[in-house]
Amino acid sequence: MSTDQITESTDDPGVPAEPSPFATAAGAVSRAARRLPVTAIVLAALLVTGVVFETLWRAAPVAPWFEGVAYGVPALEGGRWWTVFVGPWFGMTPLQHASLLVLVAAGFGVGEWRLGSARTALVAIGGQLIGVLGAVAVLVPGNAVGWEWAAELSVVLDVGCSTAVIAVLAATTATLVSPWRLRARALLYGYVIVSFLFLGRLADLTHLIAFAVFLFVGERFFSLTERGLRPRTRRETRLVVSAGMWFIAAVHVVVYFVPADGPLGPTEADDVSLAGMLVSVLVAAVTAELLRRGFRAAWMVALAYAVLTAVATLVVTVLVVAADFESLGAVTAGTGLLWAGEAVLLVTGRGAFGVRIRRRVTGSSVHSEDVVDRVRALIRQHGGSTMSWMITWQPMNYFFGAGGVVGYRLHVGTAIALADPVAAPEDRRGLLTEFVEFAESQAAVPCLFSVSAETAETMRDRGWRALQIAEDTIMDLPDLAFGGKKWQKIRSAMNKAQKNGTSFVSGLLREQPSAILGQVREISEQWVGDKELPEMGFTLGTVEEALDDDVRIALAVDTDGVVQAALSWLPVYRGGTEGGVRGWTLDVMRKRNGPGANNMIEFLIARSALEFKDEGADFVSLSGAPLARSGDDDEVATLDRGLDLLGQALEPYYGFRSLHQFKAKFNPRIEPVFLCFRDEADLPRIGVAIGRAYLPGATTRQLAALARSGKSETIDA
Repeated sequence: MSTDQITESTDDPGVPAEPSPFATAAGAVSRAARRLPVTAIVLAALLVTGVVFETLWRAAPVAPWFEGVAYGVPALEGGRWWTVFVGPWFGMTPLQHASLLVLVAAGFGVGEWRLGSARTALVAIGGQLIGVLGAVAVLVPGNAVGWEWAAELSVVLDVGCSTAVIAVLAATTATLVSPWRLRARALLYGYVIVSFLFLGRLADLTHLIAFAVFLFVGERFFSLTERGLRPRTRRETRLVVSAGMWFIAAVHVVVYFVPADGPLGPTEADDVSLAGMLVSVLVAAVTAELLRRGFRAAWMVALAYAVLTAVATLVVTVLVVAADFESLGAVTAGTGLLWAGEAVLLVTGRGAFGVRIRRRVTGSSVHSEDVVDRVRALIRQHGGSTMSWMITWQPMNYFFGAGGVVGYRLHVGTAIALADPVAAPEDRRGLLTEFVEFAESQAAVPCLFSVSAETAETMRDRGWRALQIAEDTIMDLPDLAFGGKKWQKIRSAMNKAQKNGTSFVSGLLREQPSAILGQVREISEQWVGDKELPEMGFTLGTVEEALDDDVRIALAVDTDGVVQAALSWLPVYRGGTEGGVRGWTLDVMRKRNGPGANNMIEFLIARSALEFKDEGADFVSLSGAPLARSGDDDEVATLDRGLDLLGQALEPYYGFRSLHQFKAKFNPRIEPVFLCFRDEADLPRIGVAIGRAYLPGATTRQLAALARSGKSETIDA
């Protein structure tokens, strides 16, 4: 055979040629320009001025035309009113002109996407005018009264449209939903305040004015569903207070490396060493992290220091004015103002800081054995979802309230509530509210894992997000008969077992002979031994959970007394006045290696379903394979990809997706299973917490195995 490489001709006129990279890029730019015309026009104008006036490679102030286009107090005093309209199209230096292109593309692009073209244009023009004219209105009287900083800026000329970008971003924050609106505003606020107090340039003053004006303009005219500037939850309060500490830490760096003459005086501090600055930043950073976690001790220390600094600043300011006392300028006054603001945040948000250094998060003071008994009684009393019995497994924390209970696990600062709340229907909403408040009081990120569509809708009404993470597979029993073509594979498995003399054994596992129990443990240990990861937990039970007196087991035993496969079924209680079991949920599913166990799982599920039907049960749930669901990858939402990737990583070891496909043999109806969370920023931590909940005992080496490829395991060969 020839080893010459054969290639297909691409000259066939009937086959369209692949577009060049340039054509692809040009098409993308064209589509963006049509969608964001204001952004495209401003970018084009900046590019034209940068090339024609050479500001992309030469500094503007040295050009002979600079005074004719730059805005500022001298320009308006000289009658050059047009500069407020012409100056925004230039950059002071080539770097600043290039940075304007980036700022406009990002800031105007986001603003136009959220506000629309007309609003973006109005805000940009209004923001630039109000910022520049407002700065002139501050500097002229300031210079008249002898304010040194104002006098210095009264002779400064500037160009650029960064003020318009700040105005657009400030207005756009009103269109965001919590918590992003507060976070975006905090970032903008921190930038304009720190740069104004500790750099004090003309642009910093125009930025501050435009931000303040259009923050309220946006809140008044552009808010869609939410209004207000204050944090809405205790967690948001902690984040804002923590961000305040980070801004103060940033100030220490700014005044050390970039000293300037701010509005409150010189910002340099000659008596501060590099080591002293680094220590101050470290202390502020540690305090910020403790405040983010909600520690009461950190709150008290931070408040005491903030009040002390603010009072000291006030005293020094009075001495400077009344007795010509020489201070450290803005190093004292500026940071004092920031600490005063931090004190206000600490006082108004004091309810968010209740976590003690030593804490015990259990949700109940009852002894652990009594707690589990109480949980079981509540499940029997009120019923629950197909996964409710899993909250009786240990280790599990419990929160009792509103006549019911929520079972949760605590990992990496995340409280993962498992399954629907166990309570009377009229009390479930209130119980969820109390649980969320409890989790936030412990500085934990609350989320609801593997809940029904009803609970997901309840949380959506609270403004939460609900992400489908699995599909519960339900077999309805009243009309189950295994007749017709769609049940052919199941009938074949049952006929094969009958032909081979395989016995179906059901009941309680702890009541089985020790030899049988030993074999079930052997099969399970064999299954775990084939994996590079330990046996998973959380929503996946083990033999120990199958020993529960409320859990049923199903065994396939051959003519030699060898257990070939084993299942366990968790009860789903009806609750209410009728009581009793209304269904069963498949949990443990193990089979022995070898051909004798082929099709035994199908046999056990089918025989169990018929037995439960005869007992009056309404359904059996084959359960939702964790981190797996039907549908193509293209249908997976962007926010779902983190969990989807985790499912792909675990697939070679646990076969979640192949398990999901296996259950389709039983022609089940599908009920979605959801993860509920407050906002997208919680997802990374929630993902880590869920991974740790499923694999709490995994070592570093075992977790590293997730990155390696492997062969997926299917239920039957």
